[in-house]
Amino acid sequence: MATTEAKAWTYTNGYPQSLSLNTYKINQDDVKDNVLLKVEACALNPVDIQMMNTPIVWKYSSGPKGTVCDFSGSIVSPGKTSFKPGDEVMGLTLAPFARPTGGALSEYAELDPSASVIVVKPKEWSFEKAAAIPLVWLTAVVCIDSVAPFVEKTSSKKVAILGGSSSTGIYSILLAKRRGWNVVSTSSGRNKDFIINDLKADAHVDYTTQNVREGVSAFQPDAVIDCVGGTECIGLPSSKRYTTIVGDKTGRLTMGGPFTYFDYKHPIVAATQWMRWAKGRCVMGESYDVVILAPKKESLERATSTLSEEHIFIDSVFPFEDAQKAFERLNTGRAKGKIVLRVGKESKL
Repeated sequence: MATTEAKAWTYTNGYPQSLSLNTYKINQDDVKDNVLLKVEACALNPVDIQMMNTPIVWKYSSGPKGTVCDFSGSIVSPGKTSFKPGDEVMGLTLAPFARPTGGALSEYAELDPSASVIVVKPKEWSFEKAAAIPLVWLTAVVCIDSVAPFVEKTSSKKVAILGGSSSTGIYSILLAKRRGWNVVSTSSGRNKDFIINDLKADAHVDYTTQNVREGVSAFQPDAVIDCVGGTECIGLPSSKRYTTIVGDKTGRLTMGGPFTYFDYKHPIVAATQWMRWAKGRCVMGESYDVVILAPKKESLERATSTLSEEHIFIDSVFPFEDAQKAFERLNTGRAKGKIVLRVGKESKL
């Protein structure tokens, strides 16, 4: 492949108004040190929308930019990595200023190895299931590691996971149960059987019919992992650690995570989060933090060696051309598992 045309979904200044499908030329000789990947599948995350809606990204680069982090596919050109052409891989790329074919929502992706985590895909995994894992698994690992020092030293070993049917919540529950912890999880009532029977959580709180704070507090968790945002379960009497991937916000369209510490549009919320963090550091209350992703190759390789296909949960699969519909499904907040786009021609799910 010297030069080829590739379709890619790109954006310029926000979602959904600027997301569009376009055709670009890729010259393999110009890829140089980057990895050139034939994308077979990619998976959506709220951060994909949040990145598209971050004004600083638009100001840094006014032209079309690639989007979507999670991918699976086959190596075309390995750059300076140890991969070989034809290797089937999976991973994620964190390149908010990517060129049009620098994101995973592209037929061919030019991946910067310094901004990506790429590992060999297990042969028994479909491309769809492989694409569904990277970001949520790595986020769940960070969450569990964040609360582990506070849970492991207790005899009860109890953790509350808010948003257990979310993708990060699913793997947080699985990892917590693998450690032998007792888990209470929140979700809507329609997902109770999934939370209790499939994920093996010990207790469930239905946020649509119950008082969430009272229900979670009754379980007396030693720590809380928040995957949905909000403040309902901050400062529970039994909790020594509160870890959130979102912050206080609950909307899906604006950036969450540690960026909320510096949210100039909501200074009171940002200041409140800083005060909670400082009080925890000074042992004046519950330890609090908005965690940041740690994209480590060894952590993702751990997923490929410990997860079985039955523990990879996919909500729905859309064809590449229906990316807008896939994002709309993501925005409902009702997905149970990952929303995946099939980029290659044949589904192997």
